[in-house]
Amino acid sequence: MPELPEVETICGNLRGLLRGRRIIEVEVLERRLRNPVGENFALELQGRAVLDVERKGKYILVLLEGKMAWVSHLGMSGKLIYVDRERPRERHDHIIVRFDSGREVRYHDPRRFGLSVVMSVSALDRWPQIRDLGVDPFDHQFSSGYLYTVARTSRRRIVDILMDQKLVAGLGNIYANEILFRAGIRPTRRGWRIGRKSAMKIAHVTPKLLREAIHWRGTSFSDYRDGEDREGEFQNRLQVYNRDGKDCLICSSRIKKVRIGNRGAFYCPRCQK
Repeated sequence: MPELPEVETICGNLRGLLRGRRIIEVEVLERRLRNPVGENFALELQGRAVLDVERKGKYILVLLEGKMAWVSHLGMSGKLIYVDRERPRERHDHIIVRFDSGREVRYHDPRRFGLSVVMSVSALDRWPQIRDLGVDPFDHQFSSGYLYTVARTSRRRIVDILMDQKLVAGLGNIYANEILFRAGIRPTRRGWRIGRKSAMKIAHVTPKLLREAIHWRGTSFSDYRDGEDREGEFQNRLQVYNRDGKDCLICSSRIKKVRIGNRGAFYCPRCQK
């Protein structure tokens, strides 16, 4: 699933490409996404100009004139790409939004776990998916004090706390594991065992690592592509995620994998305590 760096990369791409452009035609080829695409979706988009593109957690917000917003979530396998109109369409291109540039944005989603909705900007903050988001890692509220407070009474593992979208918006399994490696903390450590010093390490590492991942346009293993349909490069800089059985790049110990719920967590038994 695209996480904060991937979504931020896509937003950055689309912001530069779409701002000031006007939507001239919309085709909905498949409505059966996580939430069915609304019957008035095309009508609500058509004719509007793009004012800006923003990110909220893992959501992409295309802000439109008339105080409207086109909101997308890419689910497990979605792409939102700006391509030439002449490019052959693919099987899972579900929504086509054509612009006055002659190019189009295509929402592509083989598993159909994502969503695409249009709503008023005033309704965004009341929409549960946005309203219930936790603190963004780039927000000043994301601090060692905040992390210590949310973790100290929890018996959940710290990797699960970091991935809880109601506590920290935008992190998923890849970056939670990488953050904890750089902070020297095992993903299996319980929240109540995260002291102030550990919370400070996590708060320091998190925005730094995320900015690094954004610089490299995110992590591509299979489906993820940026807004111009290019692969990211941060997968070449991962230190623990998906590297079980390989040598730690710091101490040469073998990276281990453990199951936590239905996910794998990765760590170095020497570098992380």
